Amino acid sequence: MTETETNVYDVVVLGAGPVGENVADRTRAAGLTTAVVESELVGGECSYWACMPSKALLRPVIARADARRLPGLRQAVQGPLDTAEVLARRNWFTGDWTDDGQVEWIKSIGADLHRGHGRLTGPRTVTVGDKVLTARHAVVVATGTRAALPDLPGLAEVGPWTSREATSAQSAPGRLVVVGGGVVATEMATAWQALGSQVTLLVRGKGLLDRMEPFAGELVTEALTEAGADVRTGTSVASVTRSDGAVVVVTDTGERIEADEILFAVGRAPRTDEIGLETVGLAPGSWLTVDDSLRVTGTDWLYAVGDVNHRALLTHQGKYQARVAGAAIAARAAGTPLTETDPWSAHAATADHESVPQVVFTDPEAAAVGLSLAEAEAAGHRVRAVDVDLSSVAGAGLYAEGYKGRARMVVDLDHEILRGVTFVGPGVGELIHSATVAVVGQVPIARLWHAVPSYPTLSEVWLRLLEAFRDN
Repeated sequence: MTETETNVYDVVVLGAGPVGENVADRTRAAGLTTAVVESELVGGECSYWACMPSKALLRPVIARADARRLPGLRQAVQGPLDTAEVLARRNWFTGDWTDDGQVEWIKSIGADLHRGHGRLTGPRTVTVGDKVLTARHAVVVATGTRAALPDLPGLAEVGPWTSREATSAQSAPGRLVVVGGGVVATEMATAWQALGSQVTLLVRGKGLLDRMEPFAGELVTEALTEAGADVRTGTSVASVTRSDGAVVVVTDTGERIEADEILFAVGRAPRTDEIGLETVGLAPGSWLTVDDSLRVTGTDWLYAVGDVNHRALLTHQGKYQARVAGAAIAARAAGTPLTETDPWSAHAATADHESVPQVVFTDPEAAAVGLSLAEAEAAGHRVRAVDVDLSSVAGAGLYAEGYKGRARMVVDLDHEILRGVTFVGPGVGELIHSATVAVVGQVPIARLWHAVPSYPTLSEVWLRLLEAFRDN
């Protein structure tokens, strides 16, 4: 019989993705002893199967698309991408799916890494194999999410792609069916179409990127179609089988589509089903409800940070939450009131989950922060949308011939601040932080007039938006 080893820490973190790593970094910086538990690769989904590999796949695609819009350069880039080189560069960014460097980083901050499947076995207690880790102050759940798959008979036998396979595949399938219309679906459709696959995109709803302003999905659909993808909206999958190596998809209208692989990008589910939530009175497999210090409702020791609390399934937002949670844990451990505002450590513990920025790295890029017009109206704000054609800006004409794009700001008419901003067009991902500052900082419209954009850049769209607001 194996003897149980007991270890006592101030903080135990379940999950060593970027969110868990950031919690550990903050608690260690505050002088708290910290353990991190990870059952897979240290660095998590973002490093190996999401952010980094997907953007490594997309960057050559976007760079070529931009080059093809420039006279004097377009003829030099008319050929296909070197798929093998693109995949090799992607592999480099993942460290070839080894985590040695990230393990060294965990050690460098003075945290202890415990490899294995961690489970709660009671309040402040986590068991990993034959080890029991006890937390004096906090256990933090940062286990993230997994791809959700639909309940289709025989789907497991088909061997469908999820986001993991889509970002780690070592060759381009000849024909790829992508099911879904959100960020993963549109980004992977963009990448694999450019890398040599014939992509068919099946979207159950009316259009792509339905959580953003409608024009975002419309412009991305137009570009995907022009690139050769077959985008079908209002289409559901009735059945999927694999025959003689080929995937056979039958839609709800009875149409039959054959492909080499099928990617389901239809949502995410929390990785909370096998972490012992039932031992502390919570439902296994559930999203965890938290307050604005990221502490789980009804507890004084359990925190849920990142995807598992369902506030914003984005790495950068999870890392922001980790900074808030780490500061809150440290403050409570020291007996410091959270109301004491320290801008560098976020002791105020007010995790903003409305003013969330996001970039979709399609061609064109789509970037947004805060509320869409529909969301702002549903929230009861008295607002007006102000739209500008991005091609009207001198910087857009210099960026690309035939530039297509659009910008919208949603103005709160009662407070004269911005509730949300959306940009769609080549290169707009680099515009979104200025919008985030304006939205999060609740900068008055009158003050924005004095934030003068440099000429000739895409940022001049800010001046055009303000002029449109003034004149209408």
